Formats: sequence, C-alpha cells, structure tokens
Amino acid sequence: MATASVRPQLLTDLLDRAAQEHPEWPALDFMGRRWTWAQVDARVARAAAALQAMGVAPGDRVGLCLPNTPYFVIAYFAVLRIGGIVVSMNPLYTEREMAHIVADSGARHVFVIDVPDVHARVAALPGIEHIVLCPIADALPAAKGLAYRLLKRASIARPDPGDTRLTRFRDLAGAAVAAVAQEPGAVAVLQYTGGTTGQPKGAALTHGSLVANCLQMAGHDHARPDRAETVMGCLPMFHVFALTTVLNYSVHTAACIVLLPRFEMKAFLAAMKRTRPERLFVVPTILTALNALPDADLPPTGQLRLCVSGGAPLPPEVRVRYEARTGTRVLEGYGLSEASPIVSCNPTTGEIRDGSAGVPFPDTVIEIRCLETGRLLGPGESGEVCVRGAQVMQCYWGRLAETLDVLQDGALRTGDVGYLDADGYLFLVDRIKDLILCGGYNVYPRVIEDALYEHPDVAEATVIGVPDEYRGEAPKAFVKLREGAHATPADLRAFLADKISKIEMPREIELRDELPKTLIGKLSKKELREA
Repeated sequence: MATASVRPQLLTDLLDRAAQEHPEWPALDFMGRRWTWAQVDARVARAAAALQAMGVAPGDRVGLCLPNTPYFVIAYFAVLRIGGIVVSMNPLYTEREMAHIVADSGARHVFVIDVPDVHARVAALPGIEHIVLCPIADALPAAKGLAYRLLKRASIARPDPGDTRLTRFRDLAGAAVAAVAQEPGAVAVLQYTGGTTGQPKGAALTHGSLVANCLQMAGHDHARPDRAETVMGCLPMFHVFALTTVLNYSVHTAACIVLLPRFEMKAFLAAMKRTRPERLFVVPTILTALNALPDADLPPTGQLRLCVSGGAPLPPEVRVRYEARTGTRVLEGYGLSEASPIVSCNPTTGEIRDGSAGVPFPDTVIEIRCLETGRLLGPGESGEVCVRGAQVMQCYWGRLAETLDVLQDGALRTGDVGYLDADGYLFLVDRIKDLILCGGYNVYPRVIEDALYEHPDVAEATVIGVPDEYRGEAPKAFVKLREGAHATPADLRAFLADKISKIEMPREIELRDELPKTLIGKLSKKELREA
C-alpha cells in the first residue's frame, strides 16, 4: 500500500492510502447514504475478485456506462485493481455511438445502470460477454430505496431472465483478488474524444498521466486540509474533467464526494445546503443557471474555498456576476482529454485575468508555435498551443497516424490557437478543430453530419457551433436538399432523434439552396461562421 512518504504511482495507490490512513472518514455520499473509505475499499476488493472470476485479465477493456453513483467509483477502482482498462461511456449515447466505442476499444464487459433504455442499448451491443447491472435502489438509503422500487417501477430495467451475460452488482462474488503487477506506464483509461477527423478516438491515459495530473492539481491547490473536505460531484465522472477533479483528486485527498447522477437545479441546491462542500467543480452553464436565480435561492457558499470552471470557455461577465453575488472566487481552467485533462488554471491566490485560462499547471510547459512553420513564438504572438508534461496521453488507442500527428517531439499539439502574455497567462483565441463545446460536453460535427446524410432528402450537410447563452455553444446544421425533396427542419430533427444524443441535436437546422465551398469543392464552414 502507498503511504504518505511514498509518491503514488498507480491510481489504486490513491485508494490504498485513503483507506489505510483515513478508514473511517466519509468517502461517498449518495442521496444521504454514506460510505467510509474502508467500506469503499472492501467493495472494490469484492468487485475486483468477481471480475477476475469472470475472466477479466490485465489489459482487458471494461466499459462503465454509469452516471455518478457509488457504482462508478467502485467499478472504476475494481477494474484498475486487476490491471484492466476503464472505457468511459456516456449513458446518454445512442446505441450507434456506444457500438463505435465498444468496437473501437474492444470492450467485452460493461457495467450499466438499471435504467431501461440505457440497459437495452447496452444489451443490444455486439460482442459483449458480461453485463453487470447496477440497481439505483440498492445504492440509496433504505427508505429511499424502498420508495424507489415502489414508485419508480417503470424506471427500473427488467432484463431478459434468459440473458446469461447478466450479473447484478449485488451478486458479484469471487475469491480474494490475485495480485497483478502493474507499471505507471500501463493504460488505465480510454477517454473517447474527437474533432473533425470523424468518429471519436480513445485517448489512452496511463496510471502515470492521471496520477500526475492529480498531483499537479494538489500543487496548484495549496491548501492542506487536516480534516475531511467535501466535494460536490455534479459533473459526470465519465467526462475526464470530473474524473480527475471530482474522483481522482478527492481520493488523493480523502475528501467525501457528494454524488449527483445528473445536474438538476433543485437536487443540486438541496445537496449544496445539506452537505456544504468546500470544493465545487462546474461548467459555465451551471454558473449561468445559478446567476439566473433570485438571491434568496442561491446555495450557501461561505464554506467554499475552491470553485473551478472548466469544460468550455467561461464568459468573464458570468464569472464576475457570480463572484459579486456570492463572494466566491471562481477559477477558470483549460484542458483537453489528451492531457488528463488539465493544462492550466487561474491561481488560487493573486490575479485572475479576464479571458485567460490561467497559468500552466505545475511541471507543465505550454509552448505557442507558428501554425505554418512550427517555430516557437514569444509572448503576445498567437499560434498553436502545445503542451509538455507528465499528464499527456500515451497515444490514441489503435490509431498510429493520428497519434503521430498530435504528439510531436514530446509535445501535444492541442489544435487550439492562443497566446501567452508576458506573465505566462494563457489566452485562447480560436480552435483549429471544429469541436463544439456544448455545456461542457464535446459535440462532434461529423457525427451529426453523417446522421443527416442518411436521410434520403439530404444532398449536403455541414454543422458548426454557434453562440448559445446557456450552453456556451450549440450545434447548428446547414442543409441543402436534393432536387425535388421537401423535408422540413422538423422532419430532419425527427429523423435524427434516435441517431444522435440530445446534446448533439442541432439547435437549428437551416435549409439553403447552396452551401459555401472551397476552391477545390469542399464544404466550407468559414463563411457560415462569419455570417
């Protein structure tokens, strides 16, 4: 086990230390039910033994199709404990999106929440050998669990009793976990991300890269609490921002994670008032929603010492308004899946600069390089943001060409354009990639475009991100219909309903007689963005 005098190297070292040094401290809070670090560690050991009994071997990929529940935390560390690789899966993904991730990663085992439509999508995926069903009611306090079973029957999956792939989480059992030798360079998580290059790619994040980002965060957050702190887990841990800030960093500091399955304002406010967390990690849309509340409805923030916004650019006016109303200092950071994910953040003390993504994390080097020549640029000069640091991914899973394109001379090419000022603060100017940051989620235009092209009336389609007051950005589709076709925007939205997720649904579909093209005939987004 890791001890305080030994630098952790594996993600499981973080859990070992929390369970060894603070066994009775609260670890998880789910709707009022609490688990200590000793209890979490025991459940991880049991789940890990069961996975080994199922035949899960070191290097095997295991999908976690789970919202923020105790199951995510336990399954995550159980997979890592036996040398497996976690494949994060958004439960809101369509079956087609899930199928791509499963096929690309080679995952044959999946943990899934017992929500009927989510379970049905996972059960329909080809190549899945084991499904571990995770009942929400079992994780709730006893009275709430009983009420859930009685009042939410329609919301509970009823799997085919003949499905031999199925095991309920409560039935997981096995002998003692067989020790597995692991190295920091072993892949721990496949975090699917993408851009304009088509389907999402799996960023291979190692134990070493994720632990490094966790330790870098500890270096940035100078506080050394001598008691258990509480962290509000309102961002999904299947997203890498919350995976590091809410899960890994909380385990590293033995902080209690308040788990919310999704952000819903009423539940969020109630949890804030009940638990009074010291740490809050948000996306800008949450701050925008909080700013819309009357003063009397704002949650208590007097105990809050760390509030960080990430996942999308934070409009300065949103930050300033929230700070003025609550007295809370809000730090904007910057990162990407390929960097585990945090690269920079505004300082916990000292100056916050409007429009800046802050200063580099400890032991992180940010370089600005000329887009045409790759030459290193000086302060104030805009170019591609490149990152060096131990948190950088190992590769894109199974994609050598794409890996060689973004990892050059030990630096990660982010695909973002920005500059450093004279004091080392990072300012982002634009994105090279067409990735749309929608409410903290990554939305990939080509996924939407490919789905639109399946409609028989669509001749051409292109998707861009447009400003959205609430979500930061939202997808907008431009479509040229085939000659003689009569599909309406409403028809196209209905067609997309089962092909893309709700977050990917275009806010608007605009029909045009012609779409702009480059000189060589490619569809051009530039003119649409500038219109």
